Amino acid sequence: MVDHPPKRPQRASERAADRPLRVLHLEDSEPDHELALLHLLRAGLGVDVLRVDSEADFRQALHDRDWDVVLSDFNLPGFNGLRAQQILKDSGKDLPFILVSGEIGEDTAVAAMRNGASDYLLKNNLARLAPAVEHAIAAHRDRLARAQADRELAASRQRLSELAQHLQTSVEMERAAIAREIHDDVGGSLTAIKFDLAWIGRHVQSPEVQQRVLSALETVAHAIEASQRIMHNLRPAILEQGLVAALQWMAAQFEKRNGMSCLFRTSHESMQLPAGVPLVAYRFAQEALTNVSKHAQATRVMIDLSMSRGVLSLEVSDNGRGLGPGDLAKARSFGLRGLHERASTVGGWVDVSSGANGTVLMLSVPMRSAGGASGAGGDGPADFDQDDDHDPTGWGTP
Repeated sequence: MVDHPPKRPQRASERAADRPLRVLHLEDSEPDHELALLHLLRAGLGVDVLRVDSEADFRQALHDRDWDVVLSDFNLPGFNGLRAQQILKDSGKDLPFILVSGEIGEDTAVAAMRNGASDYLLKNNLARLAPAVEHAIAAHRDRLARAQADRELAASRQRLSELAQHLQTSVEMERAAIAREIHDDVGGSLTAIKFDLAWIGRHVQSPEVQQRVLSALETVAHAIEASQRIMHNLRPAILEQGLVAALQWMAAQFEKRNGMSCLFRTSHESMQLPAGVPLVAYRFAQEALTNVSKHAQATRVMIDLSMSRGVLSLEVSDNGRGLGPGDLAKARSFGLRGLHERASTVGGWVDVSSGANGTVLMLSVPMRSAGGASGAGGDGPADFDQDDDHDPTGWGTP
């Protein structure tokens, strides 16, 4: 069995590419330049070095070529290392910058590091030069990789947010389409059957047939009522009366259905809101009340609608058991996530606070942002309520 010697760890330059390191050396002393180059070569680094000694040449070199690292003396003819560092930053080139000087004060070194220098070392300690160069390049590449990963993550989150908003929009549009079909087809048919049954009841003499007609009319009336209720849940026609009226009606229905006190308060009797905002606010309150009825174990709910400084605020609060830390982190807790995504379609946001005294959900929508958001895509919530003739309350009306 033959023991193989351990492999030498790959240098940053070797891992990156099979090419020399491109080093731009800002140095006015040829001997100092040669000495620095010698230390790099002795360390086994393949380098392609260009020495410049003036501000004009430094600028030109940055413009003409791509570099892996910049080494800079501090004291230079007409300018210094800090100025060179600023020139590099202003050029838009993101490169490791290492100060190499015969003498440099602590304050100057600290200022350079705060300004983004990768390292600094003295010319009497050039044994550190090669490791400093390799470390600076490796750290620089790691930072660029993290920045790229952060950009890709942000782009992915943006795409997911856009997808969630698109799904919210698609759901509302599908609801509107189904509601219209129920109104036009089912509602029309049920109303026609109701009139036909009423005609039959007026033209028959048999008590048995009249009893059957009355029973059928009752069944049709229940079907019409159920259809109206289903369609209202799909597309709230009450919103045509305004958000204030819709929330008043919702509070009354919630109290009647759940036997729980539900008080609605508002700062305005009526509000002129951008298209799309009333539906988002209505759905927010609807989802919040659903959560209260299912999970809060509350006895009282408050709905507060206000407009202040150009921001619409809708708050739903209860005196229930509150939310625990685990409730917001549930893997399938899509209700609150859906509220956040729905609010974002009109440029708004949702805040949640909870404690021993209950839970508060607040929707905030800046009116300027809402106007821009609803009109930007041409396919947003503003398109859901364009059917002015759609009124299910008229079904079965004599």
